[in-house]
Amino acid sequence: MENSGGEGKIFVASVSPQVRASIATTYGVSELKAGWMIDQLLGGPSGLASGGIHRNGFTWIVDTNALREACLVLGADEVAKSISSSFLNTPPESIPAPKKPILTSACPGWICYAEKTHPHVLPHLSRLKSPQALTGILLKTILSQRFHIRPDQIWHLAVMPCFDKKLEASREELTDVYWRPSSLQEPTPPVRDVDCVITARELLMLADTRGVSFPSLPQAPICTPSFPDPILDPFLFPQHLPGLHPQKRRRRYQEPAAGPSGGYLHHVLQTQLAQSPGGKLNTIRGRNADVVEYTITRPLAHRNRSHYVSDPQQQGQPLNEAPVALENENKHDKEEEEILFRAARYYGFRNIQNLVRKLKPPRPRRLPGASTITSKPAPRSSNAAKTTNSATAGNINEYSYIEVMACPGGCTNGGGQIKVDDVGLGERQGKGKGVDTTDKGPMTQKEWLEKVDEAYFSMSSSDSASSVSESEGDGNGDMDMDMDRDADGDIDMAMDRDADAKTTDEEEEVVNGIDIRNVRAVLKHWSQSTGIDMQKLCFTAFREVKSDVGKGANGEKDRVVELAGRIGGGW
Repeated sequence: MENSGGEGKIFVASVSPQVRASIATTYGVSELKAGWMIDQLLGGPSGLASGGIHRNGFTWIVDTNALREACLVLGADEVAKSISSSFLNTPPESIPAPKKPILTSACPGWICYAEKTHPHVLPHLSRLKSPQALTGILLKTILSQRFHIRPDQIWHLAVMPCFDKKLEASREELTDVYWRPSSLQEPTPPVRDVDCVITARELLMLADTRGVSFPSLPQAPICTPSFPDPILDPFLFPQHLPGLHPQKRRRRYQEPAAGPSGGYLHHVLQTQLAQSPGGKLNTIRGRNADVVEYTITRPLAHRNRSHYVSDPQQQGQPLNEAPVALENENKHDKEEEEILFRAARYYGFRNIQNLVRKLKPPRPRRLPGASTITSKPAPRSSNAAKTTNSATAGNINEYSYIEVMACPGGCTNGGGQIKVDDVGLGERQGKGKGVDTTDKGPMTQKEWLEKVDEAYFSMSSSDSASSVSESEGDGNGDMDMDMDRDADGDIDMAMDRDADAKTTDEEEEVVNGIDIRNVRAVLKHWSQSTGIDMQKLCFTAFREVKSDVGKGANGEKDRVVELAGRIGGGW
């Protein structure tokens, strides 16, 4: 960085996959090319750097999917610990553990609603930071240390699908006050981990005000300098790995079963399935498409076959560890199943209201000596669950994990996304070229959202390789790549980098397409290199916020929730 000893700044950005899907739908391009166009706007020579007073561009543009992988791994660990006895031995100095059922905390609209109106759910909130927050603190801690500059000399822009991400960025807990070294003598004003948040719509407005034609931007990757950390560089920018076979690249894109909100619940379910031999995943739809229950079940016969008896006469089997052969197993036993794990998904404020009511603690009776009123637990049998048409039946406390998002349909329907009525902005930007408009009359918002979801789930390793091949020779690419097909027809990509290729087949622990060991190693390296405890880097806390919302006599609380639901989430 030039003038690093003075008041110069490093500009960095992070972009969510939902924003890329929204841009892709607007301009009728693939999600990958939409990401390249965003990179060209923020960091390319024909983007923001071509105008303005200082002609500043963004040095690094990070895909938040990188830190989303870390969130998924840590979130699954949080759930696993909550259902094990070792969770009770949490060190007192660490952040308090959430209560079952654990509720996701990545949606700022949901968090703001809970803190202001339903403090009784705060003990259930996951303490894990969101991908936006994790990306911000990683960039600020690493870059300030590597370049020996203050955190306020690093300016981080996040491009997100939700207006409420602005509220998240302004939280006091997400500043350097909570992680900067205690050796710092002079008290300084708090520095946010994320300095500014804009949405997909605001991104197009930014291009418009700066006189940049967004659809005219090159649909090719920009040349990104290596990140100043050899371990974090390939984690944040997999394209920097030379000669790496596509199958060895980490998958940063979720399958449709994971949903459009990052796949927190999906990864937890896949982790639990991997740890449950003979387990089967069952899905029960609730009162609408945004309420779904998931159970992992296993036949009772599978468990019975592993019963142990106290018979030391059996050769090679120690006391209490000899398996007994079950005879006369009846067919009824084979059909019965036990529930190993139960989780759910609640999207939209209307459904969230039902959830928080179920989590409300029972009221004690006012009569002296009377006991509290509690609901009778539901029977722990999958047969009983299958006969129930609603996923909301039963005791909510039997769930281990619930994915909660404020926007109906998930994050691809965020309040800051480009809506079907906003396509005029894209038409003005594109001057009639490349804008995806329907030729069958007006498109509904539901149809538009389906196209955004399709773009969100369209990315794969093969798409990435073919798209890179298509961009070669168009005169707009900034990165030189060598590609050859192997005997299986796959494409091997080699980039002009000095680092050696990592081609050895190392032992991997892959769940849901994520190399768990690699993610843990990266997190450990981050903590050790900065000297900051993992709890401070990756976890946060929530608190009750005193507010007058909902305290009026005219149903103001219901009115605010209704308005929030109409705009697609948000508070």
